[in-house]
Amino acid sequence: MTFPDLSDCSTDLPAADLPAARAELAAFIAGKLCHDFISPAGAIMSGLDLLEDPTAQDMRDDAMGLIRQSARKLVAHVHFARVAFGAATTSEQFASAELKSLVVNLSEGGRATLDWRINDGETFTKAQSRILINLAWMTLGALPTGGVATITARREDDRLLLIGSAEGSRARLKPEALTGLKGERLTEGLAGQWIQPYWLWLAVDETGGRLDLACEEGRVGLMARTPI
Repeated sequence: MTFPDLSDCSTDLPAADLPAARAELAAFIAGKLCHDFISPAGAIMSGLDLLEDPTAQDMRDDAMGLIRQSARKLVAHVHFARVAFGAATTSEQFASAELKSLVVNLSEGGRATLDWRINDGETFTKAQSRILINLAWMTLGALPTGGVATITARREDDRLLLIGSAEGSRARLKPEALTGLKGERLTEGLAGQWIQPYWLWLAVDETGGRLDLACEEGRVGLMARTPI
């Protein structure tokens, strides 16, 4: 699979002309996080309601199972978001194994399989880590009906290449995601489908790097090239 240069897709815009102003960007990210958190949080509340319902005591084991599963999902979302969207950590370096765990925990129960081909001991800066786990999550997201998302990294001269390859019978990216990956403002569609791809593009752009995309039948590829 070849990766065409997407540098003609608004990737050299000065900061003042970026498609989303800071306040607007913060609002979109906050909206996405609320959307991600509300489902497991709501499921926990449903489980607690069942435990308190005297007419549903025969469902106590089911309720506890729902609470445990949903709590794990909520914690996975929080840990992922701290690295993918924030800087709420003192760590300046992240090991590959730690980043893989963030993605695996979040994708548990999904249809796609993660094939993480980066040595556990390899380390990445905070900026590189943000790019890597967002890219990995976008690669998994390109497989709504299942398939294999392969994540690799290699260093070439003064560049780090982070590559995600999604292979599956219905591998695809939604139009809003394609808009975001090009660093373009969303004019139609769902903002929740746009913000994370745009955030990935922005994270790459802020390092002075470049984000490339390739789409073929049954396969989607993402490549982030960043300075080392």
